[in-house]
Amino acid sequence: MPDLSSDSESSPTSQSAHPRHVSYIDKSRNYYAAVGYDQPYRWATNDDAPFAMLAKPLAESTVAVVTTSAPFGEDGTPVLPKRSFAQLVSPVPAAMFTDDLSWDKDATHTNDVGSYLPLAALETLADSGRIGALAKRFYGVPTAYSQRKAIKDADRVLAWCREDDVDVVVLVPL
Repeated sequence: MPDLSSDSESSPTSQSAHPRHVSYIDKSRNYYAAVGYDQPYRWATNDDAPFAMLAKPLAESTVAVVTTSAPFGEDGTPVLPKRSFAQLVSPVPAAMFTDDLSWDKDATHTNDVGSYLPLAALETLADSGRIGALAKRFYGVPTAYSQRKAIKDADRVLAWCREDDVDVVVLVPL
């Protein structure tokens, strides 16, 4: 039986025909060391995350969405540089800018906005009484940058959620 405790990928000389898992934590540490950083990548932790039971039933809660995709401007070009934003949910955007994000572009696409920005689906759930309401705005944040900037964006999104009386947030990163 092959040793599955290794975090390396299988090779042609491997006894197993199935790939082994890839340890992205180890790969990230090795990458940072290889490019000359003195310290390995420090993975974000948040032991004080405010996960808790809902204060009221979901059927009475206002739900918002946070995405990592970016809006297009009125001229049809992406709003760049990417920054955090709040945008009205109605009308649901026909498209969002995702080309700069990492996802398997050979296996799937982002032509169907509803597949990664479920505003219409949440509106249907609100209409049926499964959720109380869809928030009047959805929010977006960029992805590839420092924890310091992520905390600033998180604080901004939290303020918007409070302005919009949001009870529940659905995070939809690409």
